Amino acid sequence: MKKLALLLSALLLAASFAGCGETPSSSSSAAAGSTVASEESTTADDNTLIMATNAFFEPYEYYEGDEVVGIDAEVGKAIADKLGMEFKISDIDFDSIIPAIQSGKASMGMAGMTVTPEREENVSFTRSYATGIQVVIVPEDSTIASIDDLEGKKIGVQQGTTGDIYCSDSPEKGGYGEDAVTRYNKGSDAVMALLSGKVDCVVIDNEPAKAFVAANEGLKILDTEYANEDYAIAIAKDNTELLEKVDKALAELIEDGTVQKIVDKYITSD
Repeated sequence: MKKLALLLSALLLAASFAGCGETPSSSSSAAAGSTVASEESTTADDNTLIMATNAFFEPYEYYEGDEVVGIDAEVGKAIADKLGMEFKISDIDFDSIIPAIQSGKASMGMAGMTVTPEREENVSFTRSYATGIQVVIVPEDSTIASIDDLEGKKIGVQQGTTGDIYCSDSPEKGGYGEDAVTRYNKGSDAVMALLSGKVDCVVIDNEPAKAFVAANEGLKILDTEYANEDYAIAIAKDNTELLEKVDKALAELIEDGTVQKIVDKYITSD
């Protein structure tokens, strides 16, 4: 279990979830009483809290009709309410979230985003608000039985996510190398590739994994964990004032039980 030990030492805690089934395109949603930011020239200001996300990560953010709902959507709205700010969601590619924050087109990023040293070089993070587990999805008849069996296999991941970062890392750092990884824009695309035999497994968070397996016959989740990780809110490094305000509001929402109530709404004990 050398790779598992290396990966677990590199990560902390987190959770995420990629939506499946038919969903609207990524620029046409609202969330939990919010409106969706225009893709054209929307810029964050003192009165508007714009949350950049990728709304295909259930139960953290996903489409329900024309709305973006989920844990991140509701926690973000609760923070905005506490700060007396209007709340909007900007649904963009996962890899575009940090650039949007840096350019001022978004106030913060919430997308089941793991705190990693690489990301901390570009943005600041609040305290963690959720935890979860990365797992491996395989076909029911797969010869892959544990993490150790992933070497030499074709691994599907969602581009820019934690699974992508650590799987594509070099073997010396606990990964499997760039050549082993096939990237997809959405977790659901990776699962479709698995079903069609284009990849041998998919590395993704436990909550979306459970939904994908429930929705698609012939798949299962390995019993062994791939890694644990921390999720937090990303904010521009030079926006220390907003970081302090958001972190304080988040701390209060955690303390009064609001965050846990939101998490429990989307993730049951089952």
